[in-house]
Amino acid sequence: MDIAERLLKHDKRAAARLISMVENKDPEGLKILQNLYSHSGKAYVVGITGPPGAGKSTLTDKLAKALRKEGKEIAIIAVDPTSPFTGGAILGDRVRMNDLSTDKGVFIRSMGARGHLGGISEATSAAVKILDIYGVDYIFIETVGVGQSEIDIVKNCDTTLMVMVPGLGDDIQAIKAGVMEIGDVFAVNKADRDGASRTAREIEMMLDFNKNVAWRPPVKMVVAVENQGVDQLLESIMAHKDHLMSTGGFELKRQLNAKSEVVEMIKERIEHAILDNSHNEVALEQYAKQIVSRELDPFTVVENLFDNYKSAVSIK
Repeated sequence: MDIAERLLKHDKRAAARLISMVENKDPEGLKILQNLYSHSGKAYVVGITGPPGAGKSTLTDKLAKALRKEGKEIAIIAVDPTSPFTGGAILGDRVRMNDLSTDKGVFIRSMGARGHLGGISEATSAAVKILDIYGVDYIFIETVGVGQSEIDIVKNCDTTLMVMVPGLGDDIQAIKAGVMEIGDVFAVNKADRDGASRTAREIEMMLDFNKNVAWRPPVKMVVAVENQGVDQLLESIMAHKDHLMSTGGFELKRQLNAKSEVVEMIKERIEHAILDNSHNEVALEQYAKQIVSRELDPFTVVENLFDNYKSAVSIK
């Protein structure tokens, strides 16, 4: 039985193997995913993001356990930061969810970000599809936790949970442009600490500025390590899911995500087509020297490289 057949029969090892193939850009793996794509689209995807130290892994663990009590099958994609020098990852999230790893109804996959900005791995969207085809009810994506660059998560999930925590310095740590706007549900974790109520009030005040929205993101206080407030937080996530389903927002959101994915794939393919050959690699090195010496400017270099690419593929 091949990987595709095994994946459709809910084989966990087949899912793990196919994710590895896609991560390594194996053409066979991409072809299998392409052929099985029509079997995806059933799982609900929850993204969990927020600053480092907010307790995202612990909260993911508790939410997964709460859903398991309801008999739901869960997949967790935990994206860990990678070394910019070796490409290695700590993959610590799996350690923090150790007891879940023995649950047959839970699939945990740690993925290194591999230098990809946006808080998630480049292969995350493919892994979501594979686990969807594999057959789970909910997929959690936990981001790296790098702060302001994490907005890519919204392009890969249906509901985005923003996890905040008191005492990290700023009055509102993630109020920087783009980050606070992506949250569909907010959780103030470690709510037993001083300043938690203040953090929650500041989030509420920030949300007050945006009055012309159909969905007002709820702000929930939780202490994940004590499992306090987790059930109420899960209710808020389900309420957002119901809102999307009842208003047509679910279909629209997935269409926007699909469009973003296609655009990203086009960008990646063009980038590789322009740069992934020895001639352009040598030319780029020479261009870089000329830019530094001010013989050329980067705008002209881009035009030259793109003109060469257009000529090669006969684009007019």
